[in-house]
Amino acid sequence: MSRKVTDKAVGNQPARHAHVIIVGSGFSGLGLAIRLTQQGRTDYLVLERGSDVGGTWRDNTYPGAACDVPSQLYSYSFALNPEWTRSFSKQPEIQRYIQGVADKYGVRDHHIFDCEMTGARWNAADARWEIQTSQGAFTADILVSAVGALCEPNLPDIKGINDFQGEIFHSARWNHDSDLTGKRVAVIGTGASAIQIVPSIAAKVAHLDVYQRTAPWLLPRVDREYLAPEKFALKRIPALRGLYRAGIYAARETQVVGLAKFPPAMLALEAIARAKLLAEVRDPELRRKVTPNFRIGCKRMLISNEYYPALSRDNVDVVTDGIKEIRANSVVTKDGVEREVDAIIVATGFHVTDSPVYDTVAGRDGRTLAEVFDAIGQQGYKGSAIHNYPNMFFMLGPNVGLGHTSMVFMIESQINYIADAVAQFDARGLRTVEVRKDVQDEFNADLQRKLQGAVWSTGGCASWYLDKHGNNTTLWPDFTFRFRSLLEKFDVSAYETTTAPVAQAV
Repeated sequence: MSRKVTDKAVGNQPARHAHVIIVGSGFSGLGLAIRLTQQGRTDYLVLERGSDVGGTWRDNTYPGAACDVPSQLYSYSFALNPEWTRSFSKQPEIQRYIQGVADKYGVRDHHIFDCEMTGARWNAADARWEIQTSQGAFTADILVSAVGALCEPNLPDIKGINDFQGEIFHSARWNHDSDLTGKRVAVIGTGASAIQIVPSIAAKVAHLDVYQRTAPWLLPRVDREYLAPEKFALKRIPALRGLYRAGIYAARETQVVGLAKFPPAMLALEAIARAKLLAEVRDPELRRKVTPNFRIGCKRMLISNEYYPALSRDNVDVVTDGIKEIRANSVVTKDGVEREVDAIIVATGFHVTDSPVYDTVAGRDGRTLAEVFDAIGQQGYKGSAIHNYPNMFFMLGPNVGLGHTSMVFMIESQINYIADAVAQFDARGLRTVEVRKDVQDEFNADLQRKLQGAVWSTGGCASWYLDKHGNNTTLWPDFTFRFRSLLEKFDVSAYETTTAPVAQAV
């Protein structure tokens, strides 16, 4: 039975109480909120630090921002979008889709926007989570972290970066009041966002320096606008949308064989990438600079038809010497060369294995997630639960990431699992539920065995997939349909549980 959201006093501060509190409203948090609503629940809240739903797709509004997963696959299975205009959608279109889904399923009333979680601590006496936010205190019987991996910008630790006198901003915090026209601009980083930003600004800036630490592998972006008859058919025939989705899913899933099971199978993709590099970069010196020194797939594979041509422009330089320091109006590399710039765009990605959020969540023994992960690395169970954190579940937790297909598929698998966990929690009259240490250890040992032979471990690169212990705590090393099968139902036997005390008759 659904429980109403109520008020309860915690210490001297009033706190709002909900049976379930979800932190974050990107694809994962919003999807779980929709599922809980479909179960007939009214006893949950979503705390979202932004002013709207969308998460990554709300925040990343830089020029050229687009998805590298085909549109038909990058959506909820229960809300296939008939309005996609092209095969790979751009950021505004994805954000409109997410907003539309939130409206369609009527979950905005359960959201508290502009509400950032600043701390969460397990209260064993009350078997509740005490949550501090920018809008006051909350308590919850069950806490779900849906903050995502790509939410905390990673700012480089470069001497003098805070002394720069020009414009400087991270790609995920794009300053739309800044006009880069005719300016000398530096882009630090050559990852997924940089390869979209560089072509978008190269023609209008006076000069562009692209600071590259590691050259990425690029594959062709087979992107096109849907033809008018195709748009009509996709809008009018739901089965066609499902057919497109199934075909794309099957094609993408075959990449797992090369990535995780038999890396030599990636040689075909590498041959395509090398041919693309040879055809699009005619200058031998530039080609040498942008040729990767690791096997394809070891780091995230990127797709672009515009990046290499942009680097070949007369007003663009690729700088491979490391940055020594940043001065008031310039960037100095380790070879002593000083390059004057008016603006710096930081495209250095996000805190993935060291998210600041980990410092804010304290578990049963008082240790924060950061302290636990620092000691043993990021380990969880099915990416959805972590020992020492009772009554807490994680969307996009350890080893749920992918290098080949849509994260929305993984998110929906976790929604199935966590929604069933909440249902069983209530049906069984549970007070606490915590994944067993031995179960978590066995699960992670199996994961790491599978990862040992994967290209992410053997491909000769250092990537954000690996934590400081050298373990890949980010990616799922198997077919995604196997992950879906593992999370079909909540396996309560893998958890230590306690039941709520039965009220005594007076």
